[in-house]
Amino acid sequence: MDLLLTNITLNEFFNPIWLSLKITIIASVIVIISGILVGRLLARNSFKGKSIVETVLLLPMVLSPTVVGFLLIVLFGRNSIFGQGIEWLFNQPIIFTWWAAVIASVVVAFPLMYQSAKSGFQAIDTTIEEAARVDGASEWKILYYLSIPLASKSIISGAILSFARALGEFGATLMFAGNIPGQTQTLPTAIYTAIDSGNMELAWLWVISIIFISFIMLMIIQRKESN
Repeated sequence: MDLLLTNITLNEFFNPIWLSLKITIIASVIVIISGILVGRLLARNSFKGKSIVETVLLLPMVLSPTVVGFLLIVLFGRNSIFGQGIEWLFNQPIIFTWWAAVIASVVVAFPLMYQSAKSGFQAIDTTIEEAARVDGASEWKILYYLSIPLASKSIISGAILSFARALGEFGATLMFAGNIPGQTQTLPTAIYTAIDSGNMELAWLWVISIIFISFIMLMIIQRKESN
């Protein structure tokens, strides 16, 4: 680490790591809650146009990150209704802020959580939930006390995969949030900048950091699946 201090301080080194973790944790909370709710809703209901809705929800998995970033700029830019509403509320546009990175991470990570949660809920025997309804349990109680515990393995796997995906998000974040050191520079964008400037030692340290975090997440999945 000492050989890097001539070019970068410890604070500058750890800042992308802490910022990435903060963004990823917030995005993961949003993704887990929304993924469970939407996954449960679509796992138990059929309606006209359901396949179209599901296709739209899963699109970020197959779209190029630059396309996702472009669409986010259009949707939340200063010329859009959403962008103008946010700027009116907070007196600043959301683009090129760390909240933009949160939104980008949510968009790309949501499909993984949704797909896992939906699969978990579909695997539950519906007669169990019906029996709870007959006994007078509300839908929220059924979801909290029955559905989520019974689908917990799928939900945990989806949550950890979503966390890892949000942590590694690069393309959409770079376009929508930018790469501002100390403000929006996450681990992936910091690695890109280090490589672009020829600082391979620093790039390697950040790469090792993100690999270590991702490795821990995947190890948790393996432990949960083996139990």
